[in-house]
Amino acid sequence: MARIRASCPTCGDVELTTAEMSVRITGPDGSGEYHFDCPVCEAPVEKLAERHTVDLLLASGVHESSCDEPVEHLVFAESRPLTHDDLLAFHDLLADEAELTRAMAQLATDTGLSP
Repeated sequence: MARIRASCPTCGDVELTTAEMSVRITGPDGSGEYHFDCPVCEAPVEKLAERHTVDLLLASGVHESSCDEPVEHLVFAESRPLTHDDLLAFHDLLADEAELTRAMAQLATDTGLSP
């Protein structure tokens, strides 16, 4: 089984087997992310990976985890980018408890979730 060197933000370089990692393709260009639990501190680690890194990990025998389209792509697919005015309006909404309660109730109604 291949050994792979990766980096934990706390422990630095660590060695893993292919069974201790998983990789997920998330980008249309084949880029993605890989995941592992650090063998030293046991913290979960997630790192972004360019396509060539994803390809190398898969070729080494790292398991590919399934990935549906990220929910933010589905939820905001038809939305415009957030503007400074949007942020100010959101700030004002958070400062007005009655308006925030109404907005949360409307969101619950629109999404079918109970408040």
